Amino acid sequence: QVQLVESGGGLVQAGGSLRLSCTTPERTFSSRAMGWFRQTPGKEREFVAATPWNSGRTFYAGSVEGRFTISRDNSRNTVYLQMNSLKPEDTANYYCAAYATGNYYAQPAAFWGQGTQVTVSA
Repeated sequence: QVQLVESGGGLVQAGGSLRLSCTTPERTFSSRAMGWFRQTPGKEREFVAATPWNSGRTFYAGSVEGRFTISRDNSRNTVYLQMNSLKPEDTANYYCAAYATGNYYAQPAAFWGQGTQVTVSA
């Protein structure tokens, strides 16, 4: 089991920015791909962004590309999600996820955090 702890959620006005953080004491962090997902009540969890173990090719959902940036600091065992130009439809509970390997291609996330709420007011 990989423990993941998210922080940085909150209430922001449309057009504003937030930065989410996810940290873990897990020593294998630097060898795992990491991702962010989000979920709103009554809907399935949806993919937001992912980064491989070496911060190589990142991948974004079309709805956030150009506004959100995923990054990681392996020296701090932390992955970030910088969210700019936020919209009310970005309101959701955001979850950090760790993959079983260093790449996120064609595999589901293996471990999940508890989530942090992001609310964007119009």
